[in-house]
Amino acid sequence: GGCQLPAEWRPLSEGCRAELAAIIVYARVLALHPDPYGAYNYLPWQRGPPGGPQQGAGDLFYSAEIELLCDQAWGSMLEVPAGSRLNLTGLGYFSCHSHTVMQGYAYFFFLRMDENYILLPHGVNFQEAIFPDTQENRRMFASLFQFSNCSQAQHVLSFSSDWEIQEDNRLMCSSVQKALFEEEDRVKKLQQKVAALEKRNKQLRDRVKKVKRSLRQARKNSRHMELVNRKLSEKLSSAGGQIPYINSLKQENSHGTYLKV
Repeated sequence: GGCQLPAEWRPLSEGCRAELAAIIVYARVLALHPDPYGAYNYLPWQRGPPGGPQQGAGDLFYSAEIELLCDQAWGSMLEVPAGSRLNLTGLGYFSCHSHTVMQGYAYFFFLRMDENYILLPHGVNFQEAIFPDTQENRRMFASLFQFSNCSQAQHVLSFSSDWEIQEDNRLMCSSVQKALFEEEDRVKKLQQKVAALEKRNKQLRDRVKKVKRSLRQARKNSRHMELVNRKLSEKLSSAGGQIPYINSLKQENSHGTYLKV
């Protein structure tokens, strides 16, 4: 159940998710440190309150010390310069996802900060929050967001002259996504209305069938009653013709008896 995505979930591109990420940094992992069982590190089958003793997690959970190779991306909420060192927790192998890094390697991180100012991976839209340092990812993030004051070794991420033009011409993903969700919501409501009307129509058809069936039964009963009434009338008519003959027989029999006496 914990791995089930919301019914309205739709996949988003990295560019769209980058717009919605709270913090984006390009950093190298300097060291890894095991994390105890806690609020951000637990598995469903583990018992006991968060913050208690570690219960079978082993080395599944860890934190990382990272060093920023550039200033934060344009629009990021984290205002720290290149060369700063930060601690990132919430890493490891979880029941429905994993946030994993290796010491000595560089990554692009989507991060968020909780109410205690602890940095965590920000899996926007329940998707990946950590991207390896590849040429493809460098091109993607360098074209989408401005990384400034990068170290000499990371000159490929330097600000390009056409970046502002790309930014001006690019539709904001959040607005497009909002419009798509609104359209999907409108379609869903229309589908629900259609389903309700179809259900109502079916109920009306069933009711009409019952009325027709009752009408046919009433007509059948009416024809049967007409037949019964006609037969009864015929019997009464034939019985009415025999009544004078019976009365004359009674009179003759009564007169003969009087003479004998």
